[in-house]
This record gives sequence, structure tokens and C-alpha cells, in this order.
Amino acid sequence: MELAASDAPTTTEVTGVQKSAKIWYTLTDEAPALATHAFLPIVRRFLAPNGVAVEAADISLANRVLSAWPDKLSASQRRPDVLAKLGEIAKTPRANIVKLPNVSASVPQLESVIAELNAKGFPVPKYPKGDFGTLTEHERDIKTRYSGVLGSAVNPVLREGNSDRRVAAPVKQFAQSNPHKMGTWSPDSKTHVSSMPSGDFYGSEKTSVMQSSGSLRVELHPANGTDAPIVLKEGIAVEARETIDASSMSISDLDAFIEHELQLAATQGVLVSLHLKATMMKVSDPVLFGRVVSVYFKRAFEKHASALARIGANPEHGLGAVLESVRGIPDVAQKQRILDDITACYSQNDRPRVAMVDSGKGVTNFHVPSDVIVDASMPAMIREGGRMWNSGNEPEDTKCLIPDRSYALIFQACIDDCKKHGQFDVATMGSVANVGLMARAAEEYGSHDKTFKATEDGAVKVFFIPEGGTKSSTPMFTHQVTAGDLWRMCQTKDAAVRDWVRLAVTRATLSQSPAVFWLDPKRAHDAELRTQVKRYLEMDHVSVLTETLLDGSKLIDIMSPTDAINHCMRRARDGKDTISVTGNVLRDYLTDLFPIIELGTSAKVRVVFPKSKVCFPKQD
Repeated sequence: MELAASDAPTTTEVTGVQKSAKIWYTLTDEAPALATHAFLPIVRRFLAPNGVAVEAADISLANRVLSAWPDKLSASQRRPDVLAKLGEIAKTPRANIVKLPNVSASVPQLESVIAELNAKGFPVPKYPKGDFGTLTEHERDIKTRYSGVLGSAVNPVLREGNSDRRVAAPVKQFAQSNPHKMGTWSPDSKTHVSSMPSGDFYGSEKTSVMQSSGSLRVELHPANGTDAPIVLKEGIAVEARETIDASSMSISDLDAFIEHELQLAATQGVLVSLHLKATMMKVSDPVLFGRVVSVYFKRAFEKHASALARIGANPEHGLGAVLESVRGIPDVAQKQRILDDITACYSQNDRPRVAMVDSGKGVTNFHVPSDVIVDASMPAMIREGGRMWNSGNEPEDTKCLIPDRSYALIFQACIDDCKKHGQFDVATMGSVANVGLMARAAEEYGSHDKTFKATEDGAVKVFFIPEGGTKSSTPMFTHQVTAGDLWRMCQTKDAAVRDWVRLAVTRATLSQSPAVFWLDPKRAHDAELRTQVKRYLEMDHVSVLTETLLDGSKLIDIMSPTDAINHCMRRARDGKDTISVTGNVLRDYLTDLFPIIELGTSAKVRVVFPKSKVCFPKQD
């Protein structure tokens, strides 16, 4: 997206503007781009006479793709890496960035952008198909460059502070005076969430707090005991008091879970739907998505395995991508046989009907990973009375597959509450704001390069290397894996946690609304954070520990996620406001769940990432 020269403030308007008196306004994709054409000139005209310049910064998916290929483009076609430059600015006290919603690209979306750029004369390479280990060195380079564009590539770079999300009073008042349409919940609704009973990330998580600074090295030790360890990642910088956690997911357990739940849904007579975030969890969730598609269509996929492998059909990109690959088979008879067998899977007695994204076009919940994003799809289903659309464009109850238990239970708790108490009353309900832990890339489970798919049986081990020292002989973590299993690790800086606590106390005190930390004592990572939160409350905010509000609520509390969401919903139904204080992923989920119920959309929520010297102690 390019803005006309007339959109910029004149030289006279910006005379005397200091370098720090600037707002960077991001240019992104789709609807925000259209709105920017109308709104940005107004913003500039309003601010320029007041000594504030507004500089456009193009971080659209197309621009990010082009910036990755300076060696493939002509001088006039090259684009600077604006996102990287903004990332550096975001770490400074002078950062004032208006970040609009952007595309967190799935592979199908990336391929669409590449095709459009090629059609416009930009010779960027095609995205290579196949696993990384099967690619040539040239193809690996292409895939590596594009990996910096895929998924949630923008947010971890720009969101350097912890987040403060809440709805402005006039917006809330308008929503209450003009309530949006809400579906009706029945106490007899069959809608429910299904998650793995074991073998998931939740059940395998291990946590450790670093005693000193240094680096980490992640290795896969083959099960045969003779081959040398495979280095998955090394040079991972860590700080003293930083929290590190790692977990794995068994693909065989996942497949067994999927098969069981599909058969159960068929018996129960409900739709089946899948809710993941393949854009943010860009390594793990596409694998999960692909397993659900593969198991549902197992009969057809196994029958035509050789042909599907030959054409590069990859279920991790969704059923739509598989069908597109099949339609490209030159042998008409073979193509039709495969398409017919895939269609026949819908009629199997042990397969339920699939929820639809677009009934008119025949697009199912399994077609495109980026069409079904859990933080939007689950709230929309709850808003519609717990139903999703069938192929006849009629709403029905559904089984919601959320394989990992880490956050799935909050959605089941919301469903149970609606079955018991009915739909929320938009005209009277209170708000649930959020303070999210995300400073310095805290809890970035999917966006960073520490999630891996095991290439063979063995054990994934993490070793600590102290500054100036050698690798420890004893691993911090060990997870046994089989080929295809997923393994992930994330980091949470101590300074980020301390600032998160500070921000939560500040918001609770200023708003006089209770702030509740959502931390699961049964989960290793959350159990450690509970200890840290209590420590920083006692060290920095001891006076709030015994403070209560007029309604008798504690100003600050810590609860399990299930207890916390029940607490928030109970208060919301009574017309009372609450502040949810959560980790990064729950922050992402809740800042859609409650706004979609309260306002009909999460697009009307105000989001600020305030900077703090606690979080950035080296700032001038």
C-alpha cells in the first residue's frame, strides 16, 4: 500500500518537531489498509499543527515478502525491512507505534501473495513444498527466508512491552445501548470441547529457572545410541532468573484421540469442528491441523498415498490445499477416483458431519487453517448459542476439537456457564479487561524458532552453557520422542514478569476493579509463575495484598484459569468489571472471547503496550 504525497504534512507543519515527537503508523493488509486511506490523512492533519509527525511504515505481508529478496529484485522493486527497523525503535523510549491488525500468514496465504507478486512482475521464488530435510540447499534457503514471514511474525517484534487491553467507556456504552445479535443457549445443548487426556503439551511440560546467564543448546539424541546428537538449536541466550519451559506432544496419542473423538461425534449426532491457531503456532498447529485432516480422510489418503505424495499434497495446509493439488493431476480418471474417494469419507458411518466455514461454497472447517482461528472461532460459536453451520446452512451443536489441554478448559467452562445461565445480556453485562504477559517475547510458544518436529525416535535434551564455560554434562530437560512428535520450548524474562505484576496492580488500583492472575497450579510453567507473582507482590506491592473493594472482592487474586473465568463470568453477569491477568496465549484468547461477546467484535478494544524501565532497565 502506498500513500499519496499529499497525505504527508507540509514542511511548515512539521517545523520544530523534535525527533522524538513522531508516531509510526503501520500500513498493513486488507480492511485496515482500506481504512488507512481515509483515516491516516485526518490523523496527520490533526497532529501536524501540534508538532507531531506521523510516518507511515509498511509492514504488510507483501512488503515483508519483498524485503526478504533484495538479491532477486531490481533496484526499483526492492523494499526495506521496515519491520526490523520498527523492532529496533520499539526498544527505545521514543517509540510511539500505531500497530494495525496484520495478516499472520499461513502457507496458503503466503502462496497466494507470492502468486500475486509474480503476476505483477516481482520475481520472488515459489514456496518450496516438502519437509525441510528432503529439500535441496537452494530450497532450504528459500524456505528459511520465508519462515521469517510466516505466522505471527510481526507481534513478537513490535510488542516489546506487556499489554493493557480494555474497552473505552463510550464504546461500551454504545454496545449496551445498541446490543448486537446473540444466539440463544439451550440447557440441553450437546456442544462441548474435547481435548487429549494425555500425551499433550500440558501433560509433558517441564520448567526451570536459570540461576545464571549463559546460553542453551537443544539436541535430539537418536534412539539407536550410536549416531551423533542432532543440534536442533544452539546459542539461545538466557538471563539469570529467567523461566524456561519445554514440552512435547505425542503424535500417536494425538491420532488415537482424533479417531476416538470422530467416532464419538458420529455416534452423538453432532458436528465436528477443529479450533487451532496455525498462524501463531506456525510449527505445531499446522501439524495438528494436518493430523485431523489425515485421520478424518484416512481411508482415501491411505488408498492413494503414493499419488498424493507424488503431487506434494500436504494436509498440514488444509483439505483445500490437498484438493487443489489433486485437481492438478493430468490423468483425468485418476484425479476423479481420488476426489470421489475423499468425498466418500463424509458418508462413512464412523465419521461425523463437519462444521462449515462457507456452506454455499462447500468450504468446511477442515479446508483452510487460517479460516479457523481458535481465539475468534470459539467466541463466535459461543455468541451464536453454541452452534456452528452445517452443509445445509443450518446451525447445529458441535464437538470442538482443541487437542492440547493447556487452555481448552476455559472454553468448556464458558460453554457450561451458558448452558446453566443462558446467553449473556449485552445490555447489562460488565467488561473483562486484560493485562497480558508478553514483554520481551514472553511465552512465545509458536512464533519463535524453538518448536521442532522430531525426525526420528530418540530424546530431546536441553543443555546449559554458562558464560565463558562449557556445556553441562547433565541436561536441564529430557523428553522422549518418536518420529513425528512435536517438541517446543519458550522463555519468560524475570523483568517481564515483574513489570506484568506492576501493570496489573496499577490497572486494578486506578480502575478499582479486581485483577485476577490466571495461573494453573497443576501446570509446571504456571506453578513457577505463581511463585514469582507472589514474590513480587510481597516485594513491590505489599499493601494491595489485603486490600478489598466495596463489593468485598480482593483487589488482587490468583486463581486457576477455570476458577478465574467462572469468577469473571459471574461478575460480568452481575454488571461488574474484572481485569484478567494472563500469560501471552491466554491474553490472545481472552481479548477476543469477551469483546466478541460484549461488543460483537474484538476490533473495538483499545490496546496499549506501555514501556517500563523495569522491563527495559538499560534504556536511557
